[in-house]
Amino acid sequence: MAAGLLAQHAQTSLVQNGHRCGIGYQVTSVLTWAGPSQTPVVKTRQGADDRVGRTVEDAQQIAMAGGHGSNRSQGWTVRLPAVAVIDVAGYVAELKEHAVDHGFHVHDERHFVETYSLRQVWEVDLHPEEGCGGPLDLHLALEVDPRVLLAFEDAVIDLPDDDDPPDEFHFPLIFTWGLPPLPDGPDLLRLAIDLAGVGGMALPLEVSAIDSFASATDAPERRLGVTAHQRISLARVLAGEELLCGTFDKALAVSRYLLEAAPGWLHT
Repeated sequence: MAAGLLAQHAQTSLVQNGHRCGIGYQVTSVLTWAGPSQTPVVKTRQGADDRVGRTVEDAQQIAMAGGHGSNRSQGWTVRLPAVAVIDVAGYVAELKEHAVDHGFHVHDERHFVETYSLRQVWEVDLHPEEGCGGPLDLHLALEVDPRVLLAFEDAVIDLPDDDDPPDEFHFPLIFTWGLPPLPDGPDLLRLAIDLAGVGGMALPLEVSAIDSFASATDAPERRLGVTAHQRISLARVLAGEELLCGTFDKALAVSRYLLEAAPGWLHT
């Protein structure tokens, strides 16, 4: 039998139960509360043919902005939608605003989601204020692992009211500086030593280069890459303390160093 509309067919059909999925309740209506700040709730009813024998509260924990709650009256179970502990998109927006406050211009932003694993990457393209027309590119990438995010949310939900979450959950944040092919590239070891003094312990830097040949008879073209890896603490993000002031100051100093040295490497 084919499944009909839920409004006309409150009971599950043979097709729905044929896979023995343990369907024990059906969505019957969506109620919107009158207050403008309230959120909709989904109203569900325990089915007569429930093979599992558990209520919705037993199957799934109910989360709300102020805590947890559920209500049962006359056989009905009201389930409130879960609220995310951290707004990643909002945090990325705060990072962009903070980068502008520290002397950067934001030129582009991208958001990628991997369909299978649901991993996310937020990418932001930056330039120092004095280098918008120059050769330097700064690429900022925040990688979001859904397993880490869900584990952190579970830790926060299980905490007592006055306790802070453990500082054990982090997202990687990667700074990448790029320059066009350099006709007269620098000595990599010397550059790494110089940049180590600019970034310091707050922003450890990795220097690399790639030599490419357009053809067998052409001279190599060297592309310089400078990378810094940081870890974003989810506990500090939740507390509103992870704004990376010192990191952006160091990143600006590295950008200005590369901007000053680039004309000599490019012969401009």
